[in-house]
Amino acid sequence: MCYICTMEKEIRETYHSEEYDKYYNCLDEKIKAKYDYVESIIKTQYVVNKKFVKILEGTEFYEARVSVGTNEYRTIIFAIDARSFMESKRVIFLNSFLKKDTKQYKGEIEIARHIMNKYIVEDNDND
Repeated sequence: MCYICTMEKEIRETYHSEEYDKYYNCLDEKIKAKYDYVESIIKTQYVVNKKFVKILEGTEFYEARVSVGTNEYRTIIFAIDARSFMESKRVIFLNSFLKKDTKQYKGEIEIARHIMNKYIVEDNDND
């Protein structure tokens, strides 16, 4: 089953951290297809339903939401070029995880911050 719609124009570029790619590459094909579907929505839709992307309250991050059966997968994402996800043209997928409970978010947000800081330092080193 293929979830990706290739007919729509892309309005957002997406980037992946090494941590995200490492997690994604370990997923089975069915789950990867759902991840790809959600990413295609993020790339092609100006307004993305909260079923797929939701702000993480009290942070600068958003979560991409993937549901497969009873499993809920989350990817912490960041709008690179705008304060709001809806206004962004560039988004980075930072880290992903299988949601177990809401307490898990604090640790995953810290991981996302660590990844962001690493990219900021690398970017400053390249200037």
